[in-house]
Amino acid sequence: MPSDDGLPTVREILELDAFAGGVAEVLVGDAALEARVRWVHVSDSPGVARLLDGGELLLSTGAGWPAEPDELRALIAGLVETGLSGLVLELGAHYRYVPAVVVDTAAEHGLALVALHREVKFVALTEAVHRRIISEQTAALHARDEVRERFTALALRGAPADFIVQQLAQTLGSPVVLENLAHEVVAAEVAPSAEHELLADWQRRSRDAHRRDADRRRAHAAAPADGWLVVPVEARGIRWGHLIALPGPAHPAGRTSVLEQGAIALALGRLADGDDDSWARIGRQRLVEGLLAGRFAGVAGATARVEAAGLPLMGASLFGLVVTGGRVATGVADAAARALGGRALDGTAPGGAAPASARVVLLSLPGGTRFDDAAARRFAASLVGAAGPADAAAAGVVLSIGTPARDLEGMLVAVQESLDLAATPLPRAARGPVIRRADDRPLVRLVTSLRDDHRLQEHGERMLAPLIEYDLARGGDLLDVLGAMLAHPGNRTAAAAASHLSRSVFYQRLALIGDLLDADLDDGETLTALHLALLVRRTAAR
Repeated sequence: MPSDDGLPTVREILELDAFAGGVAEVLVGDAALEARVRWVHVSDSPGVARLLDGGELLLSTGAGWPAEPDELRALIAGLVETGLSGLVLELGAHYRYVPAVVVDTAAEHGLALVALHREVKFVALTEAVHRRIISEQTAALHARDEVRERFTALALRGAPADFIVQQLAQTLGSPVVLENLAHEVVAAEVAPSAEHELLADWQRRSRDAHRRDADRRRAHAAAPADGWLVVPVEARGIRWGHLIALPGPAHPAGRTSVLEQGAIALALGRLADGDDDSWARIGRQRLVEGLLAGRFAGVAGATARVEAAGLPLMGASLFGLVVTGGRVATGVADAAARALGGRALDGTAPGGAAPASARVVLLSLPGGTRFDDAAARRFAASLVGAAGPADAAAAGVVLSIGTPARDLEGMLVAVQESLDLAATPLPRAARGPVIRRADDRPLVRLVTSLRDDHRLQEHGERMLAPLIEYDLARGGDLLDVLGAMLAHPGNRTAAAAASHLSRSVFYQRLALIGDLLDADLDDGETLTALHLALLVRRTAAR
């Protein structure tokens, strides 16, 4: 059946002024009136079905129709089988009323049936309908050209997948989702307040939508009953995923045509990328960045979004990690997690939160799975092993691990703990993956939990103010020296080495720090307060 994009419905046609004089009565309506009409045919012949291609509105007086009920029933069923959009029967010349068998059969098959109680010129009706059809088709052609130019330009500029999805959603006025072949959400343009409703249990709902779409296509149905549109993203015999548009308003170019243009733009981008899975890289990056920046309306919606992206949360053991000291290639984190029986999302750390090479990893393992140091070292080695031999690549890697969590909120807190932990100096030089846990650093956990408390911030500023002012005025390194000393308690030699200073110069710096702070640097309580203040400052700087 031809595309119905831009075609008027039976309901819209009945609203034309040309039908007013006929005093139209709808005998079978409701959903049947939403059928699209691509042309009008006038005939009283009982064999008219063989002359139809589908999508027509039939005008008839019924003059040549059979009299037997069974034959009338067969006539209407035959019209339905051809794909007739609607039947308009003029009363008076042959029928004084529409036979009950005609009404019942039309209702049974969902065929729009209208009776005209006054005589009208069929030629006037035909002209009015065709004028409307041609006008809308012309408008649809112009709209399709505009949409095609817009998305072709996006493809030629190399626009990323998430931006193309955003443009599709704006054009269609409805949510749009890009998913991979595993039905995992790669990019989605959904109102934050609607994320939970639309994305919860996404994989099951998506698979159901695909089955319904396949059934619709086999039946040559005009439109999906639930309003979901599914279009594959493919080129040269390769399919990468699907675009799904959820229910929304009509578009002059046709919603399916708009979605197809977006799919073409995405496919061209994938061809240009070659084997680089930019979809996954950009999608994960945007998702992780949004979560860490708090760009979500509610936890329920964010949870649905994360699970739709393929990261299980419910009933899983969750960890927020930060990897420093090694380069983590795209897609490696998820592959390393799969080796442990889990899944992972990764992205860069927020600006200033950690070194430029730092990578944030959201790790989900099956509930009850132990993520001990041995497993963590294997995971860390797998993360950077792609850059070279695993042992050599992992030599300087530091894996900072937050407190184990049971939900998304806890996981995001664990990420923040990991970022705070990653910002603190290492206690000593080490080779091989270094595993640091927030559970082992109670002071870091305390600062993370109270990071927004103004009293804690005031404590850090007040206690360190003399050192901050000294370093700013003279370009000094007193804060760094203090940090090295606190990172190596009881071992001033190691602290001097960490500061890259000789022992004599290091001791001179410590003496100056003591004088400026008017504090005893051998007093345990003083050292604890200074350590807390320094952690607060590092946290606030981010």
